[in-house]
Amino acid sequence: MGEKEYLFTQTLMPPLDPDLLSIQEARRLAVAARDAQRLWAEATQEQVDRVCAAMADVAFQAAERLGRMAAEETGYGVPDHKRLKNEFSSKNVWESIRDVKTVGVIEHDPARKLYKIAWPMGVVVALTPSTNPTSTVMFKILIAVKARNAIVIAPHPAAAKCSLETARLMARTAEAAGAPPGLISCMEHVSLPGTQELMRHRYTALILATGGSAMVRAAHSAGKPAYGVGPGNVPVYVDRSADLEKAARYIVGSKAFDHSVICATEQAVVADKPIARRLEALMQAEGAYFVTPRQAEALRQTLFHPDGSINVSTVGKSPQYLAAMAGFVVPDWARILVARLDSVGRQEPLSREKLTTVLGWYEADGWEAGCERCIELIQFGGRGHSLIIHATDQKVIMAFGLEKPVFRIAVNTLGTLGAIGLTTGVMPSMTLGSGGVGGAITGDNITVHHLYNVKRLAYETSPPPESALRPGAIPKGSIFTPDPQKIEMVVREVVREILQA
Repeated sequence: MGEKEYLFTQTLMPPLDPDLLSIQEARRLAVAARDAQRLWAEATQEQVDRVCAAMADVAFQAAERLGRMAAEETGYGVPDHKRLKNEFSSKNVWESIRDVKTVGVIEHDPARKLYKIAWPMGVVVALTPSTNPTSTVMFKILIAVKARNAIVIAPHPAAAKCSLETARLMARTAEAAGAPPGLISCMEHVSLPGTQELMRHRYTALILATGGSAMVRAAHSAGKPAYGVGPGNVPVYVDRSADLEKAARYIVGSKAFDHSVICATEQAVVADKPIARRLEALMQAEGAYFVTPRQAEALRQTLFHPDGSINVSTVGKSPQYLAAMAGFVVPDWARILVARLDSVGRQEPLSREKLTTVLGWYEADGWEAGCERCIELIQFGGRGHSLIIHATDQKVIMAFGLEKPVFRIAVNTLGTLGAIGLTTGVMPSMTLGSGGVGGAITGDNITVHHLYNVKRLAYETSPPPESALRPGAIPKGSIFTPDPQKIEMVVREVVREILQA
């Protein structure tokens, strides 16, 4: 072919359709992941741990750079806070699973003559969000590879570049440490049809979905086993027995952290009435700006669309940015905006989950009333997720623990960092299950234990009943044979009718 003819052909050839390009990439990555996972399934525990340790280290070292990339690409949050989340998702997550056995016999019960043997899932498809992109990619890669799975990341389009860079960094490091090529990958050409193709691919064994409700519903509708999360309309109850100075500092700091893009962030304060004014003053000293009724109405119109969905341009923004969007001004010292509210439900948009620096404020007289208000908030978009309580009265704390329809109740700590396991003893995780009440398969903090199956090798512990080994007698006749007396009655009745005819 001559040069002119080649150029002419190029001119006539239309550009490849983005959706088709994405679908083809999804198929290619799934096949490569399946081939790599077959090799990785034969890895020893020592090899697995060496690869994961290397990935955790390189991700930790790149935490600041990747945090800045995430903030710049998405426009959400605070770069330094994203660095902290990246450090958590590399260092803390790895430390929490480092000593977990995921190869061969992982448990032996001599008394029951039972062995438990770990068995990888296969290819894990991981859907990751725009709000916590790089930290979620780190977390999911570590728990998947530790369980001897392959993983393909399907990032949110708004965070595709930083997610791809994170996955490539960890993949290169894994391969240098001995992992097969293709074990870790990330879609570069992201589209909805491409992501759907990846989720439904015949080699996909499990979907691990972190993101908005629509994404999680799509994952659960793909015909594959899936771990998904629900929205987190997290209330924080402050009891009259609480350490108010600590509560005020923690609530404001947690809500301001990364401009409130973690789903476990506090969404509304429920203040016990006797301490409400004191708590308000202490929170103001920490940077809480209480808006006027007119400003609150402007925020309602700015943050939410008429159908109740959030205006994505307000997600992860500073109070000053939000106020400017809503048409008013707040001082530079403001770290969060607080709106006094009276009701919960569709009629009050600010009672919804707000992934930005706006916090609701309710007052309740006594912990019983506070309990009811918290349940209202949880039922309105936060079922199964999390709740925060500040109190020292153990009876009140336990009552909240027993009665609330959520699977994480964090006590006297930050919601943002407590629920994910940085400041509490729950398993470190960036994917928080909401249980059956929240439409998820588990209420756990997802970790490595959820990404492998367990085989049971079971020896006989007691002989079978002797009757189970004998042929057994077959009874004559049927247990359903009609009663002879009833048959006789029917026959007599029929004969009588014939004779009378």
